Amino acid sequence: MNLTTISKAIYADLNEKQTEAVMLQSQSALVLAGAGSGKTRVLTSRISWLIENQLASPGAILAVTFTNKAAKEMLTRISTQLPINTRGMWVGTFHGLCNRFLRKHHADANLPEIFQILDSADQKSAVKRVMKAMNIDEDLISSKEAMYFINNNKEEGIRSKQFKAYDDMSKKLNSIYGAYDDQCQKEGVVDFAELMLRCLELFQKNSTIRHHYQEIFKHILVDEFQDTSRLQYQWLKMLTSPESFIFAVGDDDQSIYGFRGARPGNMKDLQKDFNIKNVIKLEQNYRSKNNILNAANSIIENNNDRLGKNLWTASGDGDLIKQYTALDDRLETAYILDEIKMRHRAGVEYKQIAILYRNNAQSRVIEMAMVSNNIPYRVYGGLRFFERAEIKNSLAYLRLVNNKKDDNAFMRIINFPTRGIGARAVEQIQDHAKKNGCSLWEGARILISESKNLKVSAFIQLIQNIEDQVHGINIDESIDIINSQSGLKDHYLKDKDGSSRVENLNELVSAAKSFLNEVKDEIYEEESNKNQSLSLAEFLDFTSLESGELQAAASEDALQLMTIHSSKGLEFDTVFITGLEDGLCPHERSLNENNGLEEERRLMYVAITRAKNKLFLTLSQSRMTYGQPTYNLPSRFLDEIPEALIKKINVPINKTNSVGATYHSAQLNSLNSKNKQASNNQYEIKIGALVKHNKFGSGMVTGYEGNENDLRIQIKFKNHGMKWLAMEYAKLSKV
Repeated sequence: MNLTTISKAIYADLNEKQTEAVMLQSQSALVLAGAGSGKTRVLTSRISWLIENQLASPGAILAVTFTNKAAKEMLTRISTQLPINTRGMWVGTFHGLCNRFLRKHHADANLPEIFQILDSADQKSAVKRVMKAMNIDEDLISSKEAMYFINNNKEEGIRSKQFKAYDDMSKKLNSIYGAYDDQCQKEGVVDFAELMLRCLELFQKNSTIRHHYQEIFKHILVDEFQDTSRLQYQWLKMLTSPESFIFAVGDDDQSIYGFRGARPGNMKDLQKDFNIKNVIKLEQNYRSKNNILNAANSIIENNNDRLGKNLWTASGDGDLIKQYTALDDRLETAYILDEIKMRHRAGVEYKQIAILYRNNAQSRVIEMAMVSNNIPYRVYGGLRFFERAEIKNSLAYLRLVNNKKDDNAFMRIINFPTRGIGARAVEQIQDHAKKNGCSLWEGARILISESKNLKVSAFIQLIQNIEDQVHGINIDESIDIINSQSGLKDHYLKDKDGSSRVENLNELVSAAKSFLNEVKDEIYEEESNKNQSLSLAEFLDFTSLESGELQAAASEDALQLMTIHSSKGLEFDTVFITGLEDGLCPHERSLNENNGLEEERRLMYVAITRAKNKLFLTLSQSRMTYGQPTYNLPSRFLDEIPEALIKKINVPINKTNSVGATYHSAQLNSLNSKNKQASNNQYEIKIGALVKHNKFGSGMVTGYEGNENDLRIQIKFKNHGMKWLAMEYAKLSKV
């Protein structure tokens, strides 16, 4: 094909497969675009090529992305490639395009011309008003829980009238859903999920409008197709006709948003529903070295539900991947710090180094190490550990227990979790405090002495009960009691995504335990005769100072900390993937979910393919969880990487590291003393040892109980979870 001068400039350095995708004649196609394969450029160049070769006018193209940023970038690239005005083009996100359709056809969609869109906060407020009008107590059903129910059903295309309740709770939630929809219709407002569903229903019910747009859009292009939901896929089908062509770009191996409704199976359905014969695989990677790509390929090929491709690069093999196994999570962090310092001295900017973890709770140990070593860092897409709402809430209880004059703490928790103390009661407390020149705590006591306010009285009694229970015990135990007795844990567990907040609360217990141990070490070394008991005030000072450390500015050269989910679409010179242990990665929750392990494997694939030059895989033999050391098996994903790609680093034992963790001989002896009981007539098995059982397979020894004559051993098996076995009959062999 003869290319114009413009074409030559645009397509000059496309590779063979990219060129095939961009210059495909009027046909539908599925483009399997691997990580770092230049998919965005292919999609944008495809649009420019269609316009330049007069196969479609700018107004006859519908291009769908998942973020406004991606949509703007696409339009900017097109405008630089072609001398056209892109202002009127149908390029945008699913929600943005639905809004545009509904604005044009508001009457047909039964909406006012100036309908308003509710953001998440507005929607939650609207749900609260509905529940209040229905006299539904938030202690029974939280507004957030009701909001999730509403959105999840809308995203499945289910209206309240279509929902089939299966118990009293679902019946109650559905009644809220129906009342909420009625209220929104009356007020002329729509939430994000409603934009999609209302637009789909418009096309389903109004054939004139549907056929109108089917005739207009001859080419429909979709980015990140693996992240489309069931509702979004149905919406796309409504806009296509036998004369239109769909060009879907995606990577089923990077489908990691199942919890948001993403359905990677849409890619296979697309091939069947649209009879797609053109499946173009973009496998040449322009980001990573070959050893990194081979590791990613080796892991993802273990997934069964995939279309299949194999990444490669022309940029060479690069260095071997380093795998480091530490004794505990502090030593794991120490190793990471040492490597970061070496990379920085070698000229790599901090912002080109990323530390990835499976869940937010893992960042706490890393953040503390960064602060103590004066390394600038940013928590990408999230808050620092001690700035997170659930941590601040737990610490507010701790602060009030320690100091009844702490009015900020009092105001934060007086009605959190919700306990029915309204604004009027709080105003009365404030009035009493101002009138008597006392704290809000004392103001509350005055109020209940005068008015017998039962809910305020119950709060005062709660704090006093907690104070009695935590008197004379360690900080970590105190926080554990607070998290339970305050109702914080139960409150967050009601939320769809509350499990991560509960993990953070558990990590706060571990933080207190670590703080306790570190200060005790300092006392032991410096003032052996000093009383080792620690007050709550000392820990609170520590947390305030930690949270007071300012995060690096966005423009500053700073280390990047983030969850694996947050890392998608990003790339870095050097990447550390931490906490590679079964239970963390893959996460223990995934093992009980349909296709959960396959999504965890895709997460690992995404994490690995963020690295350009250097990749480090780290794990710990023990990790502080819930204030106690837990012993985990190495991640099963590590076994899926060929040994030829890995350089394993030995564990240094007697070493003082840069995060202050020292393994003294006394501490090691204390650990080993437990192991001495675990011997039978044949051999000795220690905590942390890998063993094999005839029935349950391989596992790691995590604990013991009993004496030599009646010894039971606790083992975390790779495929059967945690089990207690009688040592006498276990017939274990060392691995």
